[in-house]
Amino acid sequence: MISKFGGFIPPFHRPGQDPAITFQRDLQLITFLDNLGFDEAWVGEHHSAGWANISSPELFIAAAAERSNRIALGTGVVSLPYHHPLTVANRIVQLDHQSRGRVMFGVGAGVLASDAHMFGINAAHRHRMMEDSLETILQLLRTEEPVTRDADWFSLHDAQLHLRPRDPSGLRMALAGSGSERSMLMAGRHGIPPLTFATNGPGARPLAELWTIAETEAERCGHRLDRGEWRLVISAHIAETRARAVAEAREGVIRWQHEYFRDTIGVPISLPAGREVETLVERGSIIVGSVDDAIEAIEKLQVDSGGFGTLLVTSQEWATWEQAKYSYELIAKYVAPHFTGTARSSIASQRWVMDNRHRFGTASPTQRGEGVDDSSR
Repeated sequence: MISKFGGFIPPFHRPGQDPAITFQRDLQLITFLDNLGFDEAWVGEHHSAGWANISSPELFIAAAAERSNRIALGTGVVSLPYHHPLTVANRIVQLDHQSRGRVMFGVGAGVLASDAHMFGINAAHRHRMMEDSLETILQLLRTEEPVTRDADWFSLHDAQLHLRPRDPSGLRMALAGSGSERSMLMAGRHGIPPLTFATNGPGARPLAELWTIAETEAERCGHRLDRGEWRLVISAHIAETRARAVAEAREGVIRWQHEYFRDTIGVPISLPAGREVETLVERGSIIVGSVDDAIEAIEKLQVDSGGFGTLLVTSQEWATWEQAKYSYELIAKYVAPHFTGTARSSIASQRWVMDNRHRFGTASPTQRGEGVDDSSR
């Protein structure tokens, strides 16, 4: 069922680096993904913690659109509680026109409690505020009637968009969640395809169960969700062999787990020393290995989820820049075609010749690999 592959760019950069360099590196990554034929790239919004240093995905996407040709570019995500809904709607529609329809509108509640704290928002209120904002934004996007609304944290009076979405059918949207029932219920309630982080950690809700929650809620509210529009996100690093991939990624994975999750945002980490990467791979939380290992892990995701349409690979600083680029190249050349079918006919042709070569007569010298003797010419 997988028909698309993309990149999910929070982005993660170890603190202490020159931001100008990391911004350029992320822009280069999107251009690289575009040239490799990846379908999508999503860019996050964060305001604290140092690791993810893009605070305006719209600004970043505007720059990325000028440097790329065909890849679709999504906000992954706009944290709705931190913005006035009219401002959000106007910005995303402007970006829709600037990118000539390549923008995708991803929304969420904001993942970091520290961000909410700085905005003076009780972290427990983020999802309610997100729902208030989302309902209002959908009214602005889907109707041309003036919108008047007084919430406890924003007001609109006769609000209208002075630009409509470029496509009359509307913007492509996604509602992000980290595998919670709450986010899937909201996706179903508003008929917005979910974008789900396939962390598969201890206590994580089964993916197939999450989809059922969203689909059931959508039907209850008069919407229909399509599995082909469901996006799963997972962190991955691929190399020519499993041993090489693990060796390249090990130090970066440990830093990411300990310095970001444990030390910065306070997520408890319980991983056996010396087997951190292997344990996360065995849990299905990350993919690190060869092309065959990646294909096997993604096939398992398909089975566990019941089917989804797009796989997004998170960018990390687990390995060097060149190793990271080669990982994406291996995904584009070998992993993606296995699922999308773009290489199926060449494989079938090669097998057909293998199975039927006895019918084709004697091979020429060059076909036998013997070369051609030019001395008689």
